[in-house]
Amino acid sequence: MYNTLLTSLENNILLVTINRPDKLNALNQQVMQDLDKVLNEIYENKNIKSVIITGSGNKSFVAGADIGEFVGATNEQGKLLAMNGQTIFSKIENCPKPIVAAVNGFALGGGCELAMSCHFRIATENAKFGQPEVNLGLIPGYGGTQRLVQLIGKGRALELLMTGNMVDATSALQFGLINHLVSQEELIPKAIQILTTINNKAPLAVAGCITAANAVFDEKQNGFLTEIEEFGKCFDTADMKEGTSAFLEKRKPNFCGC
Repeated sequence: MYNTLLTSLENNILLVTINRPDKLNALNQQVMQDLDKVLNEIYENKNIKSVIITGSGNKSFVAGADIGEFVGATNEQGKLLAMNGQTIFSKIENCPKPIVAAVNGFALGGGCELAMSCHFRIATENAKFGQPEVNLGLIPGYGGTQRLVQLIGKGRALELLMTGNMVDATSALQFGLINHLVSQEELIPKAIQILTTINNKAPLAVAGCITAANAVFDEKQNGFLTEIEEFGKCFDTADMKEGTSAFLEKRKPNFCGC
């Protein structure tokens, strides 16, 4: 179904593996097209409740964009590349289903931007993060300048953006760039463990959490008003009635996502 992705669905968790190990899973236009296509499936397939995105092999999550595709591009072509990348990564960020980046090795350039567009990140001990675009006479174009500031603060973000330096997994954990630091063997099991917990919660409430949290950084929205809207919507759901009834009856809720 996909030229550059491997997918498997088990217990309502879709594992998406970017599969270009000979290129350290670098993002080319085919990968971007495949990511866009799999996102459509994620949005539409009711059997998918949550998602893990990772890279094949143990060396690299995504080592960056395929720079060969940038050579000779004009101003307008560069803008189109950035707009396309931002559109796809925005679909990840705004997906109503949790999407977790399982970072196994290098997450550089577009790879770091991809990881940051996910709802949170888990990384292995050999993971390294960075936005080295200045070394190519470029800046990040797929949302990296914005999300890096959001996640680790302006000062740290600007230092990384302007030096092009990498940070290791320990520093990434300290900065708040990742949520968990694990061994290679624990990476996917840890992601599955967290998503299994989330999958047992009310799906519409989970989606509401994503919408409200994203509104914090959207200048077009008032995050508090978004929270009020999402809170109100919950009262129209069967899951809210089930959740409150289960709590009062001291039993586990059985959510339907409706």
